Amino acid sequence: MIDHKELSYFIKKNIDINDDDLKIVLSYFKSINKNKNDILLPKGKNSQVSYFVVKGCLRLFYIDEEGKDITRYIAFENQFATELVSFITNQPAQESIQVIENSELLYITHRDFRQLMKTIPKWKDFYNIYLEKAYVNNSKRLISFTTLNALERYEQLFDVNPDIVKRLPNKVVASYINISHETLSRIKSKFLLKNEIS
Repeated sequence: MIDHKELSYFIKKNIDINDDDLKIVLSYFKSINKNKNDILLPKGKNSQVSYFVVKGCLRLFYIDEEGKDITRYIAFENQFATELVSFITNQPAQESIQVIENSELLYITHRDFRQLMKTIPKWKDFYNIYLEKAYVNNSKRLISFTTLNALERYEQLFDVNPDIVKRLPNKVVASYINISHETLSRIKSKFLLKNEIS
């Protein structure tokens, strides 16, 4: 049984919610353990679950027209992960969700999520904040792809989310900043040299 303490902290950090309502929200979340490389959501299946990472790491990815693996989002501890477009529209997912490290997760179904929005007004506030943050993160990533070169994207990633660089395999890091594995190797050498000099 996974403790709901971290989820409780996360919710209270984002919204002002009383203890009774918080208990109701937490009661809708179930626990699950998943192994590295497990696929939680295959492409083409409806995303009917939203996950909260207690321990471990998940990634959302898709395969582009050229067959290249593209990682769009990475969730570590105390972050949510779902294929949001499918979760909202109830259409087949265009992305997959994969477990990157052995993970302890809490999850809530789409139906229960919607039920909470009807019964707990503050949960709507939480959802709105979640959507806003997702929009901002996606926008920043898209802008970085068009305005920064590969080295600058790596440097930005190291500054903003160093866990991705430190904890995850190079192939995942490369697919997250949309460069080849070979380019990443060259960039890491330049980055290390630059930081040794400075």
